[in-house]
Amino acid sequence: MTSWGIAQLSHIDSAYGAALARALAPLRIPHFPKVLIGGFIWNLCRWALGFLGAYLVNDMTGSPRLVQLTGSFMWGPLLFAGLVGGALSDRMDRKKLVLSQFIILIPLTLVVALAVRTDTMTVWGVYVFMTIAGFGWIIDMTGRRALVYDLVGFDQVNNAMALEMISSSFGLVLGTLIGGAVIGSMGLDAAYFAVALAMIVALAVLSTVPSPQAVGGTSGDARSFLRDVVDGFQALPLNRPLLSVLGITALVNFFHFAYFPITQVIADQLGASPFRTGLLASATGIGMMLGSLFVLIARPPRGRTYTAGAIAGFVIVVGFALFDSYLLAFGSLLVASFFIGWFGANQAALVMTVTDDAMRGRAMGLLSMAIGTLPIGMYLLGELAERVGASTAVVVFNMVGLALAVAWIVRRPEVLAER
Repeated sequence: MTSWGIAQLSHIDSAYGAALARALAPLRIPHFPKVLIGGFIWNLCRWALGFLGAYLVNDMTGSPRLVQLTGSFMWGPLLFAGLVGGALSDRMDRKKLVLSQFIILIPLTLVVALAVRTDTMTVWGVYVFMTIAGFGWIIDMTGRRALVYDLVGFDQVNNAMALEMISSSFGLVLGTLIGGAVIGSMGLDAAYFAVALAMIVALAVLSTVPSPQAVGGTSGDARSFLRDVVDGFQALPLNRPLLSVLGITALVNFFHFAYFPITQVIADQLGASPFRTGLLASATGIGMMLGSLFVLIARPPRGRTYTAGAIAGFVIVVGFALFDSYLLAFGSLLVASFFIGWFGANQAALVMTVTDDAMRGRAMGLLSMAIGTLPIGMYLLGELAERVGASTAVVVFNMVGLALAVAWIVRRPEVLAER
């Protein structure tokens, strides 16, 4: 190789190394790695609980409608209580708020494991537990992610949120893969016991993070707390970039992500074993992790990448529903999720950077409410699947979502300007 070629390679290596160093800069900020690790474990547990609940109900009933309801109950609290969680995050010690979810969920998960072992678990028992786990997700969304901003600040929030998305996606991969593997080798009850153990580890890790300085108000009285919630709603129409972002989030969650529980049904149609079912579900996480990694390294414009990822996800996931080959279905879901990783890696950063400090928790609460359109989509997808079949229902949902997303971007293009 010529000296010119060697110099060019050295320049590329140097540029790549500098980009990687910038991307990983949040890991050098004190305590952020602990919050990231704790969040990864929680995301592993959250996705595992979603997979296990859907698997259990599918095993008990074989009904697409009832399987989809596991997701509706788990994601439902985000729609109805997201802004309340955001107001709590703006007023309380965020670290203590985050730890509270584990203190509640750990013993409840052990109870569910025992009920599964003794064959006393009911479908409605699954739904109640999934709802409680959904409230834990609100606390993570509004409390722990706002805590991330407290630690890293405005300059590093983009990279920190991309790392968060990679962590969440990797949690989805391991949660579904380990869930399927443990079910196949040790049983469903053992999988629930493993989730409880993982939550204990997350509790221990996050307990070592110091509490941040309060950003919003203190505990105050009930009236002032209600005022905080109302202020969060009133701020939305006045912030056009925030409204633009949340509209895309709502559409992607309602129409695209609604497929996650029904993956169990499509896997059955493909003749998949428990492990292969978990592997198929993990394609979502693998793809999103790779897409988020691309955003972290390449640092493309936030708004355009966010919207492009959403559009591509709507289109490509159709192959997952239509192919009768396991490998092709897996590949389609993987590629669609790669682009959805672009969407996810920019979502929280966009919300945080278009709101001020005092409203950040409530802005994340509004984001959780936009994500909370998902359980409605899951329920309606389940109803449609009962009538026309799971594959056709997924195709119809994503094509309608695509049309509405394009119309929203044309009507409210502010998100495209966000860099």
